Amino acid sequence: MIAALKNSEMNVCMVHLNSDNQKMEEGIRHLRITNPINYDMSVNRDGQDDFYYRHVVSQLHDQIKHTKRLIFHFNNLKNDKFVKMLRETFDCRIIATVHSFKWSYYIFDNLPRLRKIMNENNPDNYEEIIKKTVEVEKSLFAITDHVVCLSNYQHEILFRDYGLASTKITVIPNGLSNKYHLTSDSQQLREKWKISTNEKIILFAGRMDAIKGLDYLLISFRKVLSIYPESRIMIAGEGVFTHYIKESQDICTRISYTGFLDKQQLYELYRIANVGVVPSLFEPFGFVAVEMMMHELPVIVTETSGLNEVINESCGLKVPIIRYAEGVEIHTDLLAEKILYLLQHPAESKEMGQNGRKRYLKEYSSEVFRRNMMKLYESIYQ
Repeated sequence: MIAALKNSEMNVCMVHLNSDNQKMEEGIRHLRITNPINYDMSVNRDGQDDFYYRHVVSQLHDQIKHTKRLIFHFNNLKNDKFVKMLRETFDCRIIATVHSFKWSYYIFDNLPRLRKIMNENNPDNYEEIIKKTVEVEKSLFAITDHVVCLSNYQHEILFRDYGLASTKITVIPNGLSNKYHLTSDSQQLREKWKISTNEKIILFAGRMDAIKGLDYLLISFRKVLSIYPESRIMIAGEGVFTHYIKESQDICTRISYTGFLDKQQLYELYRIANVGVVPSLFEPFGFVAVEMMMHELPVIVTETSGLNEVINESCGLKVPIIRYAEGVEIHTDLLAEKILYLLQHPAESKEMGQNGRKRYLKEYSSEVFRRNMMKLYESIYQ
């Protein structure tokens, strides 16, 4: 968002709270506010947080000179007291972006289960944790002037389950700067990464944890190997390697774990791969899928949450999520079929990749994102 707004007419300042991130976007004013005291875990944490937020508000009061049409846009809203302090000190508007819901890390994309839990009069300990996460999020969003979410899926939850007025919610999908290079030669990149010409590369990019669905992809890959024994999964990301290595020892010679990659390295893999797979059990947007589309990589995704909206039939294939009372899962035979279909139909696969790039430029580019954000900011004071 900062990159998209830095050339706008707005006076933009990025405020870093308790952050050790040293990256600074050029053309934007940055204000880093550290904590004047070290946290003492033996004393009341809430009291220490209150002290820090009062310190932040004081610093902002000294630094902010242009207070006309002032907007505080939270990338991660955690504390209602902080918002109340800002309102008491400034004539301002408060916006919060909802990137995800905390309950999704417990039950994934299982709205029927969530709604059953929220109506439970005698919840068990696990259900009580989920209910509490929802109530905390509801109270935080309620005190804002406006909420930005990434998909219509999130909009429906905020409206129906969190009780926010539809007029208080705006759907603005993430936008990505165009990093696609037509000059990149896929064969040269394969030589650089020591990948043979005949290998079929299936790419997974992201954290290695349960919500990303990698377990199901590895099961499906065994079926793909029976047809394409020279195929390979490349897993780009960090996480608990030992779990996945143990689960796939019988096919370990056909799996490559890259660990963390910088963007340039990841973009090279997008150019090398034959198919990108995003098998998430919950995905509020689908950042990786859009990156794959940007690089003309055909994509297979699960029909979950916001990810289901990012990919359409012109640029990828979808695998439904199976929901039951206590969980969700992916049909691994069907996922394998989708992967095999794209490998067996290279012309159609290439066309899907080209259509994906067109969709990225139309819906998810940084310029589209900038226009949507500017429109929202202008409407806040109307």
